Amino acid sequence: MVAELTADQRSLRELTRKFLARRADEPVVRAAMETPAGFDEGVWREFAELGLCGLAVPARYGGANCGPAEVAIVMRELGRALAPLPFFSSVALAQTVVLQSDDAAASDRLLPDLATGRRRAAVGLVEPSWRWDPTTVRTAATEHDGGQWRLSGTKTFVVDGTTADVILLAARHSTGVGLFEVEAGAPGMSRTALTTIDQTRRVARIDMTETPARQVGASNAAIDVLDRALPLAYIYLAAESVGGTECVLTRAVDYARTRTQFGRPIGSFQAIKHKCADMHVDYETARSTLEHAVSSAAGAADDAATSASIAAAFCHHAFLRCAAENIQVHGGIGFTWEHHAHLYYKRAQANSVLLGDDAHHRRFLAISLGLAEPQPSR
Repeated sequence: MVAELTADQRSLRELTRKFLARRADEPVVRAAMETPAGFDEGVWREFAELGLCGLAVPARYGGANCGPAEVAIVMRELGRALAPLPFFSSVALAQTVVLQSDDAAASDRLLPDLATGRRRAAVGLVEPSWRWDPTTVRTAATEHDGGQWRLSGTKTFVVDGTTADVILLAARHSTGVGLFEVEAGAPGMSRTALTTIDQTRRVARIDMTETPARQVGASNAAIDVLDRALPLAYIYLAAESVGGTECVLTRAVDYARTRTQFGRPIGSFQAIKHKCADMHVDYETARSTLEHAVSSAAGAADDAATSASIAAAFCHHAFLRCAAENIQVHGGIGFTWEHHAHLYYKRAQANSVLLGDDAHHRRFLAISLGLAEPQPSR
């Protein structure tokens, strides 16, 4: 995503937007909220048939060989619609981890089916310590005869963890931290759905006891792989938040124009004007921050990781502020269960901590600028 989209990128945006308007409107979102999976399999299959799941996958694996800009465009549209689809977990997270692992065998094995949406993957990042730093991994990996691995430990807050066909996760072994692939339903693994504030996105706790696993990438590569993959994931989630911010801004302004009080549109009152103006400033700042981060990632710039953390720290916070102001502009009706405003507010709350809160990202920025010392692993 750049300030001036190419013709192909504009077409991608319109294709995604039209599909979501037709197949993922608010009634579909609310219906999906009531299901165990949290999304409609039929809608997912139609979405995948458009080729949107393979945008960043190289052509040799059946993908479109695009880059971060195109994935961010789709994530932004998903955020606008609050679409309950496992794109973030399977594409923005899992595919990114596989691609950054530089493991040709794993790519051959996983990417063709992930690119077509036939299979879905999830990534287990955080453990009960609630630290997002990959160096704090405590899930244990032990190697048995014949190069077979067994994992024991817990991952929590795994997005779409109960419905994924494959789980990718980091585990510590005798010489370091490795990246592993676990099939859904593997012996010794249990998956438990968690109740969170955001009912439009499912997360799970995964417990493993001597669970068979396959190593992905080099033996001690997990931290390096995640250090490359997570900045891209930060950008994609920030894009979703920017899309959500755009939606709540548009709906707040439209409501302020049409809702009348004392014989005047409420948008003519100074207090409402100020709220809408502040929301617009937040949105434009978040959009610009995101565009810089995407441009840095696409160009492999030296500041790519820093730009990604800046986008994560700001865009989610802007979404949360604007979602809260959207409720205020709508007044009493914005607080009701039937209104869209609270759904966006809950997604904003969840996004603000999903890959680490703003304190996590600001700490990384302080460390990268030499203003703070890294925290020791515990």
